[in-house]
Order: sequence, then structure tokens, then C-alpha cells
Amino acid sequence: MVDSFVKIKPVGGNGDLILGERVYINSGCVLYTGNGLTIGNDVAIAANCTFAPVNHEYVDPDIPIINQGFRPSKGGIVIEDDVWIGAGVVFLDGAIVRKGCVIGAQSVVRSEIPAYHVAAGNPAVPIKARR
Repeated sequence: MVDSFVKIKPVGGNGDLILGERVYINSGCVLYTGNGLTIGNDVAIAANCTFAPVNHEYVDPDIPIINQGFRPSKGGIVIEDDVWIGAGVVFLDGAIVRKGCVIGAQSVVRSEIPAYHVAAGNPAVPIKARR
């Protein structure tokens, strides 16, 4: 179920948006497709989360950043099955959340979170195993 006021924006690449079964995306979330966004089955996403599998280039200070295009992909974003994502989480290109994870509210996920862990923070790090 995709709630009201969710934005899906194809920007910064040719990546696909792949949604599994029984995915719940609450209001205020923004999903950029960029370098690809895959969300598995049985995933609950709280309000105001951002999925940004794309990065602006910014190396040349003489050219406006908005005119420099995008950086090479770090692999997009992958959210595996049975994941609960708290409110206001930001996912960056290269983020991988393995099966059975819980991501704490307001976290920034930019790398891999191992299966069946609770992770939180900026950057998000595993703080507790669920098994």
C-alpha cells in the first residue's frame, strides 16, 4: 500500500523501482529511482523517509553543481524482506538492508546492515541483534 503524499521520482539514472508484496509506504516518503531501488516483501516504511540512490557530482567549483550531472552508481538501494523502517530515515546510494532488520527513526543508512539487526544513527550502525 502506498499512502497519500508519497512521491516517486525518476531522477539521476535509469534505475528501476521494484516493490515486493505487502509493502507499506506511509505519507511523506520520497522514492527516487536513480541507480535503482528494490524493496522486498513484508516491508513497513514509516512516514517521511527518503530513498536517494543517486549522488550529484560536485568536483568542479566553476560549474554549478546542478549542471555537473551525477556521480557513478554505488549499486542503488536494496531493502530485503521483513524490514521495519522508522520515521524520517534517509537511505543513500549503496545502502543495503538485509532481511529482518529494524532501522531506527531519523537514521541515515549509507552502507550494509547485516540481517536481523536493529540499526540506528548517522551513519546507521548495528546496535543490537534480533537473534
